[in-house]
Amino acid sequence: MKGKLLLHFLLAFLFILPVQLFAQKDQVYEFTPIEEAQLLETKWKYTFALHVESNTIIHKAENFYDYFLYFKFNHFYQEFVNGKVKEGLWTLEGRTLDYSFKNIKSFEVAELTKNLLVLEFNQPNAKGTYQYHFVRVETSEAPFVRAWNELPEVKVEAEGKNIRKYDQPWWAFGKKKKKSKSEEAVEENQPYINIELIGGGYYGGIDPVLKDFIHVKSDGRLIKEFKSQHQGLIVTKKDLPREEVLKFVEWVNSKGFFEFERMYDCQSEICQKRKRMKPSPIPLRLAITYENRRKVITISIWGMDENNVRYVDYPPILDEIIDEIQKMAHRPAEKIVGK
Repeated sequence: MKGKLLLHFLLAFLFILPVQLFAQKDQVYEFTPIEEAQLLETKWKYTFALHVESNTIIHKAENFYDYFLYFKFNHFYQEFVNGKVKEGLWTLEGRTLDYSFKNIKSFEVAELTKNLLVLEFNQPNAKGTYQYHFVRVETSEAPFVRAWNELPEVKVEAEGKNIRKYDQPWWAFGKKKKKSKSEEAVEENQPYINIELIGGGYYGGIDPVLKDFIHVKSDGRLIKEFKSQHQGLIVTKKDLPREEVLKFVEWVNSKGFFEFERMYDCQSEICQKRKRMKPSPIPLRLAITYENRRKVITISIWGMDENNVRYVDYPPILDEIIDEIQKMAHRPAEKIVGK
C-alpha cells in the first residue's frame, strides 16, 4: 500500500513540475525586458522554426537554406537569406523587437542568451504561435562583408588616462549575475532609471565615427563606447551621483518626454534626398526608462548638417536632453572606479 502511494506521489510530482517550470518561464518572458546591449553587434544563424502549441518543428535550415541576422550598433540590421542581403532599421522596446521579415513586422524575444536567440510571432492567417530559433555565430562564420572603412575591432577599457587591454569585450569583463529591475529598485528603494543614447550626426570627415554609445545605469554608472575609423573601440567608465541622474530624469519627465512620438522621420522630398547624400546621416536613438515608464525615440536625421539645415521636425527640447547626456559622458569623472 505504501509503495502504491509513493508511486502516485512521484507521478503527480513529475506532472506538476513541468507545469510550474513553464509558468515560471512565462512569467519571466512577460515581465523581464531585454537590454539593447545584449543585441548590439551580434550575428545569428537561423536553425529551425517551431509551432509552440504542438511543439512541432515545421522547418529546418538545411543545406539549401541560409538565413543570417546581424544587429549593428547603429540600429541598422543586415539580413542574409540565400545569397540576398537586405538592410533596415531595428528597435527594441521591452521584449518587442521591431524587425521586418517577410510579412512579420515585429517579434517578441522569447529567449536571449549568449548563444541562443528565439524570436516569437503570430501570423494573421494561421493559428497558434511560432518561433524562429537562431544560434550565435562569430564574424568568420557569417556571410556579412566588413565595410572598407571598418577596422578590426580592438577591445579597450579606458578609465581616466589609464588604458588597459583585455581579451574579453568590456561587457564580459568581471561580469556578475544581472539583477532584475524590480530587485534593483527594491534594493535601492529608489526609482529605476536607465538611459541609452546611440548614433546621431553624419558619417564623414578626416576620422569618421563608427560607434558612439552612452549608457547610464540606475546606480549612476556611466559607460561610453567610442570607435572611429582610425581608432579601436574605447570604453570609458565612471560613476555619476545617483541624485544627479534622478534629478535629470525628473526634469526630462517634466518636459513631456514620455508623451513624444516614437519616430521622427522625413516629411519632405528634400529630407529624403538628404538621406542618400554624403556625408551620410546616422539615425539617433534615445531610450529612457523612469520607474515603470519607458520611451524609445528614433530621429532619422538628427541636428543640422554642414549647411546648417535641419531636415527633420522634432521637439527642440530633445536637443537639450541629448546635450545634457553628452555633457555627463564627456566631463571629467568625479570618481574613477578602481583608483
